[in-house]
Amino acid sequence: MDLPIDMKKMTRRRFVGLGLAGAATAASGAAGLARLAAAATVPGSDARLKARPGKPTKKAETGIHDLGLAKGRDGVLSVPKGYNPAKPVPLIIMLHGALGRYKEYNLFCDVAAEYGIAVAEPDSRTASTWDLVVQGGFGPDIIFMDRVLEHTFERVAVDPKRIALAGFSDGATYALSVGLTNGDLFSHVFAFSPGFMSPPSRKGKPKIYLTHGTQDAVLPVEGTRDHIVPQLKQWGYEVHYQEFPGPHAISEEMGRQIFKAFVA
Repeated sequence: MDLPIDMKKMTRRRFVGLGLAGAATAASGAAGLARLAAAATVPGSDARLKARPGKPTKKAETGIHDLGLAKGRDGVLSVPKGYNPAKPVPLIIMLHGALGRYKEYNLFCDVAAEYGIAVAEPDSRTASTWDLVVQGGFGPDIIFMDRVLEHTFERVAVDPKRIALAGFSDGATYALSVGLTNGDLFSHVFAFSPGFMSPPSRKGKPKIYLTHGTQDAVLPVEGTRDHIVPQLKQWGYEVHYQEFPGPHAISEEMGRQIFKAFVA
């Protein structure tokens, strides 16, 4: 069962606690997560994205606005105040957890905007979670993510050296899997409390930042600490990993540290 958190009652340490892990919740411990990862690996699956940043052809509105790309399940684009198309900005594509994206995710956009970062938050195509987790492969969500990127690049001057794919929970699993496959587009991958990763291929060398709560009862911290991090290092990625004494959530303090490193 997914349990939303009242953002007004959150401490600074609990930045975002936005949903449990959907299908991954059923897996118990590292062994269960390993089984999920194996089941999700589909030879020949293509998670490659085609959109690339360029000179915007449309005007960007500052603040948070609906993407307007789909009825119902859509997403938002956040452009920081003071945006100047003559000065390209960093961009984060942020992927929600199994509960989906709801208003509390605006907090992520608001904090990112403090650092001059634009954020696009797409909705998964199903009401549950991302296609890799529920279908064991990539499909509609990759297609829609490409549309979101095209929409964003048409409106926002983006720094091509600072494009990150981020996610929480199931979204973190998806961000790792898609981010490693598209490391020639994404300079960074931010994974907050992931369950596993299953990239069908690997291209480029994005910097990887991971955080996980030591009291996570949904996706055990051992899955990240003992499996994901060592595998990433074995593959030769620059990995920055931090734990915090908290539950299945994003630490605001660590989130800010990552934003600072991203824009440096």
